[in-house]
Amino acid sequence: MTLKVAPNRIELSIGGMTCASCAARIEKKLNRMDGVTATVNYATEKASVSYSGDVTADDLIATVEKTGYTASKVEIEQPPPSDELRDARTRLWVSVALSVPVVLLAMVPAWQFTYWQWLSLTLAAPVVVYGGRPFHRAAWTNLRHGAATMDTLVSLGTLAAFGWSVWALFFGTAGTPGMTHPFSFAISRGDGTGAIYLEAAAGVTTFILAGRYFEARSKRRAGAALRALLELGAKDVTVLRDGAEHRIPVADLTVGDRFVVRPGEKIATDGVVEDGASAVDASLLTGESVPVEVGPGDTVAGATVNAGGRLIVRATRVGADTQLARMAQLVEQAQNGKAPVQRLADRISGIFVPIVITLAAATLGWWVGAGAGWTAAFTAAVAVLIIACPCALGLATPTALLVGTGRGAQLGILIKGPQVLESTRAADTMVLDKTGTVTTGRMTLVDVVPVGAQDRDELLRLAGAVEAASEHPIAQAIARAAAEQGPLAPVTGFANLEGLGVTGTVEGRELLIGRARLLRERGYPVPAGIEQAGRTSVLVGWDGQVRGVLAVADVVKPTSRQAIAALRELGLTPVLLTGDDEVVARAVAAEVGIDEVIAEVLPADKVDVIKRLQEQGRVVAMAGDGVNDAAALAQADLGLAMGTGADVAIEASDLTLVRGDLTAAVDAIRLSRRTLRIIKSNLFWAFAYNVAALPLAAAGLLNPMIAGAAMAFSSVFVVANSLRLRRFTTVGG
Repeated sequence: MTLKVAPNRIELSIGGMTCASCAARIEKKLNRMDGVTATVNYATEKASVSYSGDVTADDLIATVEKTGYTASKVEIEQPPPSDELRDARTRLWVSVALSVPVVLLAMVPAWQFTYWQWLSLTLAAPVVVYGGRPFHRAAWTNLRHGAATMDTLVSLGTLAAFGWSVWALFFGTAGTPGMTHPFSFAISRGDGTGAIYLEAAAGVTTFILAGRYFEARSKRRAGAALRALLELGAKDVTVLRDGAEHRIPVADLTVGDRFVVRPGEKIATDGVVEDGASAVDASLLTGESVPVEVGPGDTVAGATVNAGGRLIVRATRVGADTQLARMAQLVEQAQNGKAPVQRLADRISGIFVPIVITLAAATLGWWVGAGAGWTAAFTAAVAVLIIACPCALGLATPTALLVGTGRGAQLGILIKGPQVLESTRAADTMVLDKTGTVTTGRMTLVDVVPVGAQDRDELLRLAGAVEAASEHPIAQAIARAAAEQGPLAPVTGFANLEGLGVTGTVEGRELLIGRARLLRERGYPVPAGIEQAGRTSVLVGWDGQVRGVLAVADVVKPTSRQAIAALRELGLTPVLLTGDDEVVARAVAAEVGIDEVIAEVLPADKVDVIKRLQEQGRVVAMAGDGVNDAAALAQADLGLAMGTGADVAIEASDLTLVRGDLTAAVDAIRLSRRTLRIIKSNLFWAFAYNVAALPLAAAGLLNPMIAGAAMAFSSVFVVANSLRLRRFTTVGG
């Protein structure tokens, strides 16, 4: 019998990746190792690896390093270093400062003074060498592994343009004093010794550096969800030792310690209530809109809030074993489990680069074989590389993203990066958290139903006076509604009946307010069917009779029904997912027009629900606002966080909706899809101009100014196309 050994798991931080194909290459190499299953995420720069047998962590790191990248074990709680981002920012601004004069001198003949070409060379050289170093280094790594990406194309094109310019300046006629580049559109064969392409080399490098910098900046936020989640816990706790209270850091708590939780405080860690009774607001962790009544023997979770009385809790789990810490692990696993989204430019480059290199080599061979001489042949071959250089491609994604994200910010929609756009296009299912997303997340009095001849206003006024003395969120909802009718009467003899309700005397009447069970225990005859389905029913009685019922609920946001209808029009099927009661969930779903409901779901189970939908072949978008949604938002193909919610949900999501209502989710998907369409059309035209000019270059008919004009026109077209996103309007607009 063979003993099956459970695989070990490790997470590696990967350095040196420049595109999604780098991640795919590392993943392929790791998976070739015996007993290894690996997933490499380009967005988070991490590899999640399962391994067994004789393989060690050092073997995995060595394999990554042999592939041309760096690897180290992940330290989850440490924030990512900012050195790399700072270096990218410096490289970008130096390149911008040096490139602008080069491009202006090349594009405006009137400014081309004597020896202007030598100034251009002086300014362009640092841009190509220093600014373009990441592209050249990545291209060399790709070359060693027989791969081609956008980096290969950028490196080849910029070095070809710069190299030919240097040759033309020192050995051709381009260095002649008084040389200018006039605009001429005549197609003629020439040896190219008077043409320089420094503006193309510097401009392309700077444009693509800008795109990479903004992408790197968004990637650096990948670990922020975990840090935000861990920040939610209490920092200090009051423990009981030797009969006295001591304030200590939560990190010093041990299993078995007894600690005090006062009203309004966060519960320090997972535990069991030993003394006291209260209502605990667990909505951040569980999604339940109604606070949970707890008493001796009940379990409580760390980071939840004590909304009522004083509790004494015995710690049962601390540190990494708590529900909050396990949720952090779920978020981390969900982020690393996302399949890397390969950028469009890289996919196109993977096909385009080999074709261009083959065409350049064929052009060189053809002209030499035709007896045209090495100079003419080399000119034509280099012209092929230069015209293929993706000037507009460098603008295609960054400009559309810049305009799209800028317009989104104006409308209260924050898009985190280009990888988000692919997910919005493919999404076909929208999973919606209930509390705080479809509903307001706040308990509200929705109905007052008197029994018999009881006056409605008097019922609310008296009940509100008693409930005003309670700290319970349901009581506060009733008190707020009563206060809107006028000043509340004073109450005497107030008492809180733990987990059942309250009692108090107002204007000589002794009121009993709470659950039906409480009134039955006190001998009040409770009419059948008085409780309202889908709502929290609070019964009010005095003088031995039930006088009425107050219905409290987490009400639906005014825009939710319209938003869900709009989501259907976009081709998305809405699903309501909540930790709340099934009856309540179905009542909310019916009100807003959702057919599919998954209720009474714990945070870890929310992730499983998302996975199950994905296994069914659905591309899942999810909108949520609580800590309990964070892991599911990270697991979903597209996560949308309500900006009114928890920081961790916002950090774990792909889109943040500042407005806090579901119509913003509709607008976010529409804007993201529109931005993706613009990027695709930009990429098409960026390549179309180059491809159209390639036959002229191969034929030796490429006039440098035609190449420059084509590049300039394609760039102008790309910018103008992107600016159309500024006209995007909201659903209601």
